[in-house]
Amino acid sequence: MAQDPSHFAPVFRIDVSPEPASGQGQAPATDHSVATVALLRQMVSMQDKQNQLLEQLVQNTVAMQKQRATELQQWKDANPRLAKACRKAAESLSRVQTQFLESLTDEISDNEDSLLDGDFMLGEFVDRFGPRLAHLNGVLQVLAQLGSGVPAQG
Repeated sequence: MAQDPSHFAPVFRIDVSPEPASGQGQAPATDHSVATVALLRQMVSMQDKQNQLLEQLVQNTVAMQKQRATELQQWKDANPRLAKACRKAAESLSRVQTQFLESLTDEISDNEDSLLDGDFMLGEFVDRFGPRLAHLNGVLQVLAQLGSGVPAQG
């Protein structure tokens, strides 16, 4: 007992063909579908532009990193004795940093309750260790970069 599809009301028919049906009483293309297609094309166009900009950004970043590495290597080649000294200093300062971090973590373990309970103690802790740690890290980073790739012995 199959029912003829033409007996169904047009509400229950869905046309999925790429071209609008002609001669069946349906509108050729609605304003909504035209607007949707236009918006999708615009989105694709904007994504293409965004991809191009991202590619340019990556190329510029890589070029800057290569230039910086080249300049750093030129400095190391021009100052081999100083580069080795930076390497040795970075190794020594790394040991100092390790010892400093050990005392910092011991201080936290010993005063955990005080640090949790009071803003004053936390502020004192940060004032005591924060600037020293930040500056130590900064100096260590500079020395490590200037001494990287250079053998310590020589």
